[in-house]
Amino acid sequence: MRLMPRSLGGRLVLTALVATTLALGLAALSIGHVLGRFVMHGFDERLDAQIAVVSRAVRPDGTLDVARAVDVPPFDAPGSGWAWELVAPKETLRSGSLGPADLPLPPDWASLPPPPEDHDRQGDRLRIRPLDGADADGRAIHGRIATIPTTRGDAIVVAVGPRAIVDRPLRAATGPLLLSLALLVAFLLLSLLVQLRIGLRPLRRLSAMVGEVRAGHRRTIAIAEPTELLPLVGELNTMIETNEQALARARGHVANLAHGIKTPLATLRLELAARCDAEDTALIALVDRMQRQIRHHLGRARAAEIGAKGASITLFPVLEALIATMGKIHSDRAILSEVDVQPDLAVRCDPQDLDELLGNIIDNAWRHARSRVRISAGRDGPSVLIEVMDDGTGMTGEEIDTALLKGRRLDEAEGRHGFGLPISRELAELHGGSLELRSDGGGLGGLQARVGLPVSVP
Repeated sequence: MRLMPRSLGGRLVLTALVATTLALGLAALSIGHVLGRFVMHGFDERLDAQIAVVSRAVRPDGTLDVARAVDVPPFDAPGSGWAWELVAPKETLRSGSLGPADLPLPPDWASLPPPPEDHDRQGDRLRIRPLDGADADGRAIHGRIATIPTTRGDAIVVAVGPRAIVDRPLRAATGPLLLSLALLVAFLLLSLLVQLRIGLRPLRRLSAMVGEVRAGHRRTIAIAEPTELLPLVGELNTMIETNEQALARARGHVANLAHGIKTPLATLRLELAARCDAEDTALIALVDRMQRQIRHHLGRARAAEIGAKGASITLFPVLEALIATMGKIHSDRAILSEVDVQPDLAVRCDPQDLDELLGNIIDNAWRHARSRVRISAGRDGPSVLIEVMDDGTGMTGEEIDTALLKGRRLDEAEGRHGFGLPISRELAELHGGSLELRSDGGGLGGLQARVGLPVSVP
């Protein structure tokens, strides 16, 4: 069983909760102890005051002056639990609350040790020590015993009261105290959650910026505070710059190699095509395959560079230019074009690749449409979805799969869709997008081409 949460916030909350609970528990014990001592001190002061009054009735020779043994309330109320008893060498006096009954004292009350000197009252004549026990009904009592020396021996004054006088206020104070501590814990936890939300906000901002760097919307991470994150930000920016330099060198090597081979291959194909025998036809196919591979890797290098720089191309002008071009190329066909694209919608793509990608798809739709071509585009999460639809005869599922294969050309055999579609799909994928063909035509009945390209955020 895992006790420590995986998240940083969870760990901070857990440790703070444990520490706060322990601290407030110790505080509750301390407050209870201090409150108990305070109540007990007042209890003892009350008992000591009665003992001081009664002790004045003891004469130096051990005789008692009954008139001076006064009951201070509540020692005069029968059944109150408050009582005193004065035991002199010759006689005994009791409080009015006791009546004729003796004061119930523990069996060993007389053998209690004397108090230290700093507990003496009224000099050497009155020495007081505590006493705890139970009354005749078994209820806990707390008392004080004073020893008064006389010429005939010691006189003893005992004053007691119900222990509930101490316990009752402690119990009454425990509920509000615990409630206050619980509210304090809740407030501290709420403060901690707010503090964590504010304190961890820079980490969330840093994570978002790293995502923007990865998506190509940002070149570096720019965070000026808190100062504790600045070393990490510096290391991340250094790593980003190092990776960019390494990728640039790698792309340069690939481009140089491809360009170095491209021209000799083109020359070789021209020579083979000029000879046109059966053996040369097979070699031409092999050269074409090599040229496609070179084009593929050049496109990847160019797309990676464009993605790293975050190039932004506005769609609407590109589509307008392509539609105008199609109108000239297919001037013999009366095709009605419909365009539904926001003027500020932009994608991240190389301009040449975007022209070729969309040009192939729009040309394909123009050639196979009966009378209408519809083009629309809009945001779809982190991408821009471009849809090109025509009202032609469409394609079957098997034909769609074949049309998107590299090197396959349907229009040579059936007057259908040619090399442009796999090239467009390759270009879309090189730029982190996709190309999908559907036979429903988006409501027009022909072919529907759906191109997804990364959106460009200003």
